[in-house]
Amino acid sequence: MGDSAEFDPTRRSLLVATASAGGIAVVGTATPFVASMLPSERARALGAPVEANIASLKPGEMQIVEWRGKPVWIIRRTPEMLESIKKSDDLLSDPQSRASDQPDYAHNEFRSRKPEVGVLVGVCTHLGCSPQLKSVEDKGEMGADWLGGFYCPCHGSKFDFAGRVYSGAPAPINLPVPPYAFVSDSEVLIGEDKKEA
Repeated sequence: MGDSAEFDPTRRSLLVATASAGGIAVVGTATPFVASMLPSERARALGAPVEANIASLKPGEMQIVEWRGKPVWIIRRTPEMLESIKKSDDLLSDPQSRASDQPDYAHNEFRSRKPEVGVLVGVCTHLGCSPQLKSVEDKGEMGADWLGGFYCPCHGSKFDFAGRVYSGAPAPINLPVPPYAFVSDSEVLIGEDKKEA
C-alpha cells in the first residue's frame, strides 16, 4: 500500500502522452492503408461503376455523369419523346441497332431497360464530339424530317431520342449504350451489367 499512496503526476502525464502518441500513430498508419482499398480516380476513370441518383430528374430532362472519361446521358423521356422514337424508323440508318454497341437488354425499340429512361454515351460516333439535346420545336433549324433528339453541331449528325443515327449523317453508327442497371427506382449504376432486383 505504500506505493499506491504516492502519486506521481509526471508519470501519469508520460503515460497519457505515450498512449496518445500511440493512438495517433495507429490512425496515421491505418489511414493510407484504408484509403488504398478505395478505387483511385484513375481506376474510376478506367471503368469503375458510377452511381447516379435520378430521383429529381423530370420528364424531358437530361442528367450527365462521367464514366470512363466520357459523358453518359440519362434522359427521362416524355410520352411525346417515346412516340417520336416510334415514328423515326424510316429516317434512320440502323433502326434495329444491329451494328451498334449496346448490351442485349438494349436491343429493343427504345434501346433501354425502361422505355422512359434512356442511358447513352454522349459522344458522337463520327469524330467524338458531344451532341446536344434538341426538341421537336427545333424543326426549322434541323430540317423538315426532324422529330427531336440529339444534334451534333460539329458536322451535322442527328440522332433520335434512342440515340439512333439519321440516314445521311456523317456518324456511321448509333450512339453506344453503356452497361447499366437500376439499383432502385431512383438509382442507376452505370458500368456494371448485373441482373436487376
